[in-house]
Amino acid sequence: MTNQLYKIDAEGKSVGRIASLAAHILMGKTSPSFQKNLVADVQVVINNASKASIAQKKFNEIRAKTYSGYPGGLKESTLAHLIEKKEFGEVFIHAIERMIPRNRLHKGRMKRLVVNE
Repeated sequence: MTNQLYKIDAEGKSVGRIASLAAHILMGKTSPSFQKNLVADVQVVINNASKASIAQKKFNEIRAKTYSGYPGGLKESTLAHLIEKKEFGEVFIHAIERMIPRNRLHKGRMKRLVVNE
């Protein structure tokens, strides 16, 4: 099987719809030879991430949470703070990362994702 390249243009589209499509492709569900125990031989490239449409009220409503595992280790940041700190690509990575099942294949699938501003 050859490595397939999927290019997704994010200009004017919502983050969730693009993330859902990218997660679907990364899991290999678009391939006729789909096997759930293998990492699909695909590469997903998301272009124009900074031109994706996000409603203005969501910049302060949506919160990204991280937990260190220690008591009191829950940290929250708004979407606006995440974009300011780490650019728009991190928003897509954060969304897609949580749509892919958390198992031994998770890291291998996420390595096949490239997000361009």
